[in-house]
Amino acid sequence: MPSLQVREVPTALYGSLCEASKQEHRSLAQQTIVTLERGLGFEEDPVQRRGRLIRQISEQTRAELPQLPDPVDLVREDRER
Repeated sequence: MPSLQVREVPTALYGSLCEASKQEHRSLAQQTIVTLERGLGFEEDPVQRRGRLIRQISEQTRAELPQLPDPVDLVREDRER
């Protein structure tokens, strides 16, 4: 992910960002990104965002989990012993 450094931020703007980050329980960097997204119209619908994050987590989890045997096969195998 690219990085951005901004110099000579007006004191009032910096103070507002700091205050907003405290109120929203975010880091200053997170709050700055959220504020830029809103200002540039990149704000995502919360329902769409949740769906996207759930899909992303689900894909990552599936990729990390080993393939487990089918429980039905395990029960059959156990009964045949």
